[in-house]
Amino acid sequence: MASQLHRTHPLQTRLQSLERLPDGFQVTVDPFLTMTNLRFQPGGPATDAVTAVLGVTPPARPNTWVRGDAGAVIWLGPDEWLVVSELAAPETQEADLRAAVAPFGGAAADVSGQRVSLTLRGRHVRDVLAKGCALDLHRTVFRPGSSAQTTVGLAGVVLLADDDPGEFTVLVRQSFASYLADWLIDAAEEFRPV
Repeated sequence: MASQLHRTHPLQTRLQSLERLPDGFQVTVDPFLTMTNLRFQPGGPATDAVTAVLGVTPPARPNTWVRGDAGAVIWLGPDEWLVVSELAAPETQEADLRAAVAPFGGAAADVSGQRVSLTLRGRHVRDVLAKGCALDLHRTVFRPGSSAQTTVGLAGVVLLADDDPGEFTVLVRQSFASYLADWLIDAAEEFRPV
């Protein structure tokens, strides 16, 4: 009889600490997400095929992302996107995207196990992030729909500005997730009332 492997979140041991952050700064550990790295030359039939699969056209403007019915499509480079979904099964999303772009020389690879997702929100979220991120995160610069591959502390992340101006999504490699959680807990301590 084969035994089932149980998936454990890399931040399982940090959940209680993340729940006790100061008012004005919240971190939510998101459930595991399906993530597919997508490569193709944009324009023409490849873009049309991907749009048909995702229900949304991948963003052509650098450092942006769009939300579709099934999830988000994040611009990573001139011919590279990260497709993130809560709904699709990893093998299905990968197969569907590969079938869409392979005839045009494109590729799709499941990278679901690579990163975890955190949602950061609250009135102090920009202040906390600014302690370890060199980007200008002012709401007039890093607006909803903006994305960036950057660092927070010493962890490489994909940072997304959500529709709510006080909310960000951070995608971090699983191997850096504990470090980033500890860094966020420490950076937020300044905002705890005395």
